[in-house]
Amino acid sequence: MKIIIAGAGEVGSHLAKILSNDNHDITVIDPDEYRLKQVDSYMDILTINGSSTSLETLMDANIQKTDLFIAVAHLEDTNITSAILGKKLGAKKTIARIDNQEYLLPQWKHNFTELGIDYMIYPEKIAAREVLGFLHQTGTTEFFDFSGGKLSLYVLRLDKDATIIDKTLSEIMEGRLLEYRAVAITRNEETIIPKGNDKFQIGDHIYVISTKAGFHDLMRFSGKKSMDIKNIMILGGSRIGRRTAQELEKKYNVKLVEINTKKCHQLADVLEKTLIINGDGRDIELLMEEGLPEMDAFIAVTGNSETNILSCLLAKEMGVDKTIAEVENMDYINLAEHIGVDSIINKKIVAAGRIFRFTQAAKVSMIKCLTGTNAEVLEFVVAPDSKITRSPLKDMKFPKDATIGGVIRGNSSFIAQGDTHIHPKDKVVVFALPSALQKLEKFFS
Repeated sequence: MKIIIAGAGEVGSHLAKILSNDNHDITVIDPDEYRLKQVDSYMDILTINGSSTSLETLMDANIQKTDLFIAVAHLEDTNITSAILGKKLGAKKTIARIDNQEYLLPQWKHNFTELGIDYMIYPEKIAAREVLGFLHQTGTTEFFDFSGGKLSLYVLRLDKDATIIDKTLSEIMEGRLLEYRAVAITRNEETIIPKGNDKFQIGDHIYVISTKAGFHDLMRFSGKKSMDIKNIMILGGSRIGRRTAQELEKKYNVKLVEINTKKCHQLADVLEKTLIINGDGRDIELLMEEGLPEMDAFIAVTGNSETNILSCLLAKEMGVDKTIAEVENMDYINLAEHIGVDSIINKKIVAAGRIFRFTQAAKVSMIKCLTGTNAEVLEFVVAPDSKITRSPLKDMKFPKDATIGGVIRGNSSFIAQGDTHIHPKDKVVVFALPSALQKLEKFFS
């Protein structure tokens, strides 16, 4: 597939990195030569120094033969303009990153489609939804629903309270009705797809696909407990902070700490029930005065990854049960998870997951790019007469670097087993390492 990425910032460069693993023909456009040099230094892709709103630059990038045009520059206006131009000049599909919630409202979306923008993505909104998901499933470090919750992905960090420590996958599942399945383990920054004789260890992050019926059993065996959330403190009045507070204040007691006085006044205009505190979130005395030890959850979403991580560690030290940090520096994600931050959000990763599915030949209804690992969880819609439908799973030579977690068939869902036979139109949830993605398309196309 020929792909043009307009914008070599954090989202654009991360997208280029993960898409380059799939042997796509990728071109990155950016007016900043320094950014392009950074992309060039670790990726073998074509870069063009120029504006993505320039017709000449787009023609130089061979826009007329482009399958997917992704506009993820810093400025929303640039993305909208370049996506419209890209479509008019021949791009088959266009995606634009936006910063305005209004554009996603049903009454306006069709106007953008008519202009030539096929899909709009608002990373801050997606990140805010992730925060809400983390609070909904408080015992997990990461959580994601497929098909409205018929199947769910849970990521759990195993500690000494987990009853499955030093047990093999086979021992855990023996004699039990299969309502959940561990599809991967991250250990020492390596991701493993477990087999029957693999043992679980303290500190492992396990990735589990579960039906609704399996959730309580899963939490019991992993030693996790759901918590009652009432009081929440948010550090940072960023777009993510604002959107999160808007949703949370409907149900919880919310305090938001923001250092910028002007931004505090802006937040006061849009937040009805949230208590807004103008102060420095790095000031431990201030946080203590505002009741940090009495909080059930602490969410740090300032623009500084280090501040977010350290403030979450402080909150944990003060007895806060659930901590969530926005960590945009990719090098810090594993560190933050291992030193005690419960959940991590990263705008680059959540945006990449939404865009990545447009690059798949097989029909993919959903992709979740995971923090702490370069793997993905994909929901494939099974095409008629595709290879995956021709025999039971145990007779398939399914890629070893991927595993099927569960199947959604109509209104029902179940965990996949060796004798499971996949049907056309099933939705199949698959955990895959990057090396497996191209192989999977042969099974589901």
